[in-house]
Amino acid sequence: MSEHFTDDDAHQPYLPVAEHGLIGDLRTAALVGTDGRVDWFCAPRFDSPSVFGALLDADRGGCWRIDATREVATHQQFYVPDTNILVTRVLTRDGMVELQDFMPVLRARDPEHRQRLVRRVSCVRGRMRLRTRITPGFDYARAPHTAVAHGNAVEFRSGDARITVRGTVPLEVVGEPAAACGEFELRQGEEALFVLECGAPEGGAPAEVTSGEVAELFDGTVRFWRTWLSRSAYTGRWRETVHRSALTLKLLTHEPSGAVVAAPTLGLPEVEGGERNWDYRYVWPRDAAFSLYALLRLGFTDEAEAFVAWLTRCLGDAGGDSEADGDGGGEGTGEGPLRALYSIDGVPAPDERILDHLHGYRGASPVRLGNGASGQCQLDVYGEIVDSIYLFDKHGSGISHGTWQDLRRVLDWLLEHWDRPDESIWEARVGRRNHTFSRLMSWVAVERMVRMARRRGLPADLERWCRVRDEIHEQIMERGWNPELGAFVQELADEGGEPTTVLDASLLLMPMVKFLSPTDPLFTSTMDAVRRGLVTDSLVFRYDPDAAPDGLDGEEGTFSLCSFWWVEALTRGGHVDEARLALEKMFTYSNHVGLYGEQIAVTGQQLGNFPQAFTHLALISAAVNLDRAMS
Repeated sequence: MSEHFTDDDAHQPYLPVAEHGLIGDLRTAALVGTDGRVDWFCAPRFDSPSVFGALLDADRGGCWRIDATREVATHQQFYVPDTNILVTRVLTRDGMVELQDFMPVLRARDPEHRQRLVRRVSCVRGRMRLRTRITPGFDYARAPHTAVAHGNAVEFRSGDARITVRGTVPLEVVGEPAAACGEFELRQGEEALFVLECGAPEGGAPAEVTSGEVAELFDGTVRFWRTWLSRSAYTGRWRETVHRSALTLKLLTHEPSGAVVAAPTLGLPEVEGGERNWDYRYVWPRDAAFSLYALLRLGFTDEAEAFVAWLTRCLGDAGGDSEADGDGGGEGTGEGPLRALYSIDGVPAPDERILDHLHGYRGASPVRLGNGASGQCQLDVYGEIVDSIYLFDKHGSGISHGTWQDLRRVLDWLLEHWDRPDESIWEARVGRRNHTFSRLMSWVAVERMVRMARRRGLPADLERWCRVRDEIHEQIMERGWNPELGAFVQELADEGGEPTTVLDASLLLMPMVKFLSPTDPLFTSTMDAVRRGLVTDSLVFRYDPDAAPDGLDGEEGTFSLCSFWWVEALTRGGHVDEARLALEKMFTYSNHVGLYGEQIAVTGQQLGNFPQAFTHLALISAAVNLDRAMS
């Protein structure tokens, strides 16, 4: 082993989740820490095994570090304006360097796309001595690898997986597991370049990296992101914040398929050290449906069309499952023709497994691969999917005859099965219950089908559809309302029984989906109850897990998604000043580059998988609607 690099160099503490920025190439993404480390990167897709996974195991997960060799005074991080190119500044007493990190995207749907991660280190002032250490952890750190040096390049292999790192400084292979290491000094105006490529072409020594090559990739990627963002129709008060959320949503889009993943990570806990740790690298149709709404509001119709194409493929592949009894967890046993989540390819997400060899982020275990919610029955998803297609049919190019036939077939199943228990939006693991939110979204599914049929004169059994729609509405009003609490509640009362008392922030969507007027006394009373029971300084809990156990240990933070729903509910109810203050407060909870995880702890730190698409799309919707109300 080289005298310059020791096993101590391979160990590192965990960064706070919020101390990361995101880069990507519309196929996968990487998290880059404020200290210059890349500690999460799956390749070649979001749901592929990790290559760098130190975020889930600092010792063995794999990481790419670029560090100053002397004590650092401070780090700073920001995006190149209107792009997804991340800049990390390292400042010492001797000088300052900027580390530019990006994954090149040169044109939309590029048939010649090559997956690369580029790191350009430039000395801005003074001088600095730095070192880099690249230690992959293939297949979630389960697979061994080999490394071969070729001058300024190192090729890593693990089975069929292969990455090549080329640089402008000498790299040597050291240690076990094999790492590529290099040390170099930069003076003002000098730079060091590194390019990691996945599955680089076979044959001969890797080509040298040149300043011209990296400059061309940088300029092309800047041009791509700025051209894409220029299509935004949003010119309101919070332009920079809304556009950062739009850029983040675009980063979470898998361009070849049109799918939008919920988050690029797995295993990041909802409470530090706890067991609420999930794999979010899949497509929740409800998340993507709300994303479609946000994209349409901003004018990004190409992305909306791509997602609807992905969604209609899922509809076309959906089985009937109409003979199900609702008690099981496999094909034909009650989930219905649509699943709660899918893989990027539009097939049901894989079953949940435990990666018990990984330590977990700051000891949060178990680390789960796959997601058990894929086997749940979540009836609300029908409303979210149909509503998204309704919006696209109204504001986009319109749906095809085949899609309408698929929707009718799916609706036929829902008309027979809406009045049944399920796990619903929060995916509790205590069995199925009669959730008010699932009834609400079942009503949305039927109501939107009626609207589409009437507006376009499409074939429909309107008499039956309207009868069931009204039946669902009456059930919600009669059994979902608690008169003593003065609020709609999480679960329906049993027929003739006492209503439950658990509040649920998902019911803030009632006016947004046109079930009730935002000024209806029943809804304003529900808002008052939510304000008393779930809201703390603009932050909103999704429900009280002590009052409604969800089968998991540990507390959780406030849900950022619900906090933005609160802003929108206030806006629609005419409480514009209160909504604006709540929105401005929510902006202070983002991280340093405008990203949000799923939850926020009482101390303000980000919790859960990061960044989360659902939160960013709710931000867009809240800001756009508040802008409109203020104007």
